[in-house]
Amino acid sequence: MKTKQIERVLTPPPPHMVGDGFRVHNYIPSGLGVGFERMDPFILMDYNSKFYFSPTDQPRGVGVHPHRGFETVTIAYKGSVAHHDSAGNSGVIKEGDVQWMTAASGVLHKEYHEENFSKAGGDFQMVQLWVNLPAKDKMSSPKYQGISNAEMKKVKLPANAGVVEVIAGEFNGEKGSASTFTPLHLLNAKLNKGGKATFNFPENYNTAVLVIEGNIKVNNSDAIKTDGLGLFKNEGEEFTIEASDDAVVLILSGEPINEHIAAQGPFVMNTRAELMQAMSDFNMGKFGYLE
Repeated sequence: MKTKQIERVLTPPPPHMVGDGFRVHNYIPSGLGVGFERMDPFILMDYNSKFYFSPTDQPRGVGVHPHRGFETVTIAYKGSVAHHDSAGNSGVIKEGDVQWMTAASGVLHKEYHEENFSKAGGDFQMVQLWVNLPAKDKMSSPKYQGISNAEMKKVKLPANAGVVEVIAGEFNGEKGSASTFTPLHLLNAKLNKGGKATFNFPENYNTAVLVIEGNIKVNNSDAIKTDGLGLFKNEGEEFTIEASDDAVVLILSGEPINEHIAAQGPFVMNTRAELMQAMSDFNMGKFGYLE
């Protein structure tokens, strides 16, 4: 089986604030040459690298904002986030949990540091992905999937190498609980020092790894440090990760949708006319109500 090789290793771009609660490095789309199409169906990656927030009685976060045409996937590594949307969903994303929100035809949403975390302060570390929807599903009904770490499928690796958490897709025969509109895999590899894990995805799938903690080597050659992103070529199928020290690695791989993307702010559609319609519907209150 042909090896899937690293195309580029990217270091995190300068951070910026989203609201007052999320200090993020925008890996996708970015000035690093990774546009919407390069990692399709993953059209945005905001990475809040580990950052200490001081205690406060007023939770930090992002106020009410709309979404249409895609899904947001929030993965919590440190800290916890509370959220509400206009479809009536709410909850807390705790350390190790995942929130998978399908905005589709449109929702209003807000997210902020959970109250107890805000009062205590502490390290905060999150990834938010935007996953595009194919044209035929963009106007489907919104839905929400809350995936707790306790219910997440976990695959123990041989030789005490570590464990792979399956959020979506499949690893070694274990399927993640997240339902997806198009074929994709989203995995957390938690590796002990010297631990190895091998992954296999079709060569046409857009594939990347984000090093959340520690340092790794890919295919025993390409070194990726903490907070770095490894972007793979669309050639070959199999690759191996080895942890140079204890490491946590997010692996994402998905079949490209290969449809035109028209995006502006919180709306991701296929045409300019659809974008204008989204803005009009939002201004007319068709996304519901959220305080």
